[in-house]
Amino acid sequence: MRKLNGDKPSPWSLIGWVGCIACIVLLSYYLVIIGWMLAYVVKAMSGSFNNLAPADAKAMYDAFIADPIEMTIYTVIVYAALGFTVTRGLKDGVEKACKWLLPFLGIMLLVFAVRSLMTTPQVEGAKTAYEGLIWYITPDFTKITPQAVLAALGQSFFSIGIGISTAVVYGSYLKPDSDVPVDCCWIISADTIFAFIAGVVIFPTIFCYGMDPSSGPSLLFETMTVIFGKMTGGAIWGALFFFLVAVAGFTSALGYLEAPAASFAEYFNVSRKKSTWTVLAIMFILGVPSILSLSSWGDYKIMGMTIFDFADYLSGNIMMPIDALLVALYTALVWKFNNYRDECNVGATGVLRVAAWWKPLVSYLIPIALLIILFRGL
Repeated sequence: MRKLNGDKPSPWSLIGWVGCIACIVLLSYYLVIIGWMLAYVVKAMSGSFNNLAPADAKAMYDAFIADPIEMTIYTVIVYAALGFTVTRGLKDGVEKACKWLLPFLGIMLLVFAVRSLMTTPQVEGAKTAYEGLIWYITPDFTKITPQAVLAALGQSFFSIGIGISTAVVYGSYLKPDSDVPVDCCWIISADTIFAFIAGVVIFPTIFCYGMDPSSGPSLLFETMTVIFGKMTGGAIWGALFFFLVAVAGFTSALGYLEAPAASFAEYFNVSRKKSTWTVLAIMFILGVPSILSLSSWGDYKIMGMTIFDFADYLSGNIMMPIDALLVALYTALVWKFNNYRDECNVGATGVLRVAAWWKPLVSYLIPIALLIILFRGL
């Protein structure tokens, strides 16, 4: 943003600062969650899921998050793997990791989906996998309220990386003739397809075991562990499942770390390696209170939230909408729609192009929608 302003200080530089800081705040608790996944890979392989009752699964989960030392150990492993990958650069690190991890993720999702659809009712009164699939894909239009639409828009910020510096950083690596409109469609389509298949993996199996499909965030740790514990070869399937979720989180974390690591390396004129490990150190310092807030610091609240939940709220509900709104206002007021359209269409092949009729959407509707999302978050 400084370069766009002739290398002079500009209020629009907030786009970069807010985006990078949002990445740091987000990863401070997000990497802790990936550490949970690694821990459950180990628990699955050790046979901890065998014949686990629901009450025992909950007790195991509660005991784990109440142990800051164990959580910290697994979180540090994630930090080390992430730092090693990103310090190698985009081509040798991030891009190479994603080329291996994402196809593996897709293949494993498909294997689990087929496995889920072939599951038969396992307890008396349980429904079939087919009934679970129908429940999953049948829409209930009465639930599509304005609040639900806003929640979905907010989820898109986190899922696709809107309102955070990852898009700007990845965009800076694109070739001049990249087909931006088509690339955007691929990103959104792949994100949606992966999420849909993940639902096929989980819900039919849950119905076959007579479990509650609406158990929320505890679904992975309290419900799926019970299912794997009763499944033939459950230790192997459970370890693969949680490793799969860890891989999904890791590939997202690569993008979130790449943004501040690359940006600060250029801005402060330091090596990429130094920038990466400095950013990771800051994230870890911020992450320790999030870990402790799940146990000994649980009584410390910010706006009625634990430190862990507040980090999630601050990055996802406040900082991302603010950053997206700044980008939208810059596009509408400074860059102007025609320049935006021409730049997006440089490499467009004609399959999809930014057209003149997009102007009301880009200049008015998107900024208004972002204001509403931000207001809702506040």
